[in-house]
Amino acid sequence: MTGSRRRRWRAALTGTLAGSLVALVGACGVVDTDDDRRAATELAEKHFPGQLQAIGAHTLFPGSGGSEVTFAVTDDRDAVVRLRIDTDRADEGTCDRKDCAGALAEAMKRGRQQAEDFRALKGAFDACGYEVVALGPTGTPPYVVAELTNATVTKVLGEIGECVQRWVTASGADSALAKAQGSYVNLVSPSVADRRDRGEESGPTVMRLTRSGLRASLTKQAYFSASYEIEAGRVDTTGRARAVRPLRERQKFGDTVQKAVKEQLRATYPRVVVSTYQWIWRLEPGRVDRQTGYVLFCPEPDARGRCVDSDDAALVTTDEHGTPVEKIRLVHDVREGTGMLRLPPY
Repeated sequence: MTGSRRRRWRAALTGTLAGSLVALVGACGVVDTDDDRRAATELAEKHFPGQLQAIGAHTLFPGSGGSEVTFAVTDDRDAVVRLRIDTDRADEGTCDRKDCAGALAEAMKRGRQQAEDFRALKGAFDACGYEVVALGPTGTPPYVVAELTNATVTKVLGEIGECVQRWVTASGADSALAKAQGSYVNLVSPSVADRRDRGEESGPTVMRLTRSGLRASLTKQAYFSASYEIEAGRVDTTGRARAVRPLRERQKFGDTVQKAVKEQLRATYPRVVVSTYQWIWRLEPGRVDRQTGYVLFCPEPDARGRCVDSDDAALVTTDEHGTPVEKIRLVHDVREGTGMLRLPPY
């Protein structure tokens, strides 16, 4: 079976593309990434001679089939090009369900553009003194090194807001960023950044900074995410921030605040049920030890003892552990029927 499959693929590429992009090893269906890499290199040399160097290949998640071959761009140290390959469409000579030559051209264009976008981002943050140490999977959001305390939070958020404005300006008026309604930046402390998983120092910059292992090392402890509104290319540099916690910390915080709110509400609603859904908790202006958010509740449980499609909420300010520090404020009629929530801004 494997032999006939390869012969059909080799025959198909003879009339279309130079090189096989997919091969299966044995009846068990294990993808041979060596063959994928070799074939992708042949394809790259045909369509982009001397411009691409294959630096890796890995199988795609089981169920999607195929693999992904990664290239460095010889004249751009930042750019990475990723080509997805369909093993189940090998006989048709397709990559990511597209013509292989076209798929590679799109991947090349995307890789170069992502590198240009990265340089605009990095230049903006370098110019205002904040180091970019990681990127989200698509190149955003940036992770930058910054220490937030009660004494520094207002200043730091303002400075990073200025960085975002530089970034928007450098990206150009026609960029997706300039036309967006907002953007955000993840802030990690210097001590966490110093201990990050740096991986191999070689390879394209964008590839190194988007590694999942790097992001995981930065987010295994709580960090802050700062958001900035953008209107017609102008950034509100004031910004708002929220704490992002690892799962267990987030669950502990939620349990604490929900239990406290339930105890307070019982005086008015003896049968109250508090939703376990966690809303967004934003830092109070000028504080990192005070945050405000909503807790949804139902004055009466449903027939199964639950709180579903709540139309009531409590606005709560807590300390960093989830203990309320101010009197809660109730807000009613917060849902459109059983649909979308329309909670007032805070």
